[in-house]
Amino acid sequence: MVILGVDPGSMRTGWGAIRSDGRRHHLLDKGVLAPPPRDQLPARLRYIHAGMAEIIARLAPDILAVEDLFHAKSARAALVLGHVRGVILLAGAEAGLRVQAFPPATVKLQVTGQGQAEKGQIAFMVARMLALPGDGEAGDAADALAVALCHAHLHGLAVPAS
Repeated sequence: MVILGVDPGSMRTGWGAIRSDGRRHHLLDKGVLAPPPRDQLPARLRYIHAGMAEIIARLAPDILAVEDLFHAKSARAALVLGHVRGVILLAGAEAGLRVQAFPPATVKLQVTGQGQAEKGQIAFMVARMLALPGDGEAGDAADALAVALCHAHLHGLAVPAS
């Protein structure tokens, strides 16, 4: 199965795609959607939606795994993040994808064994699980790959690997 993991953010939305049979995982592609920082929210949302739609069309994932909104620095930040998640979910729905959301603590627990793991620990384990060189780069793409790996661990055998 091909799993597209997404770590939503209004300034940087990380994404990462893996192919998994539930036991073995292989990196297909990863990246960050970073709208121009001076753009207003509607333009950033349009950028993220268009980028996600292009990634979905190119990679043809079986499922979209998204980090769930757990907490935010403020009510406004939570609202903005909710809008970002909305356009990501819309891109998935437009492509007919199943969507699975995971709380951050679940993602961390599945990838590192600790629900309160730090970003560096997550990046390290993502690199190990995907047999990537080095200790892994912490950041939005690594977090998105962690979401994809979380889905693979919890539901990886639902769709056979092709």
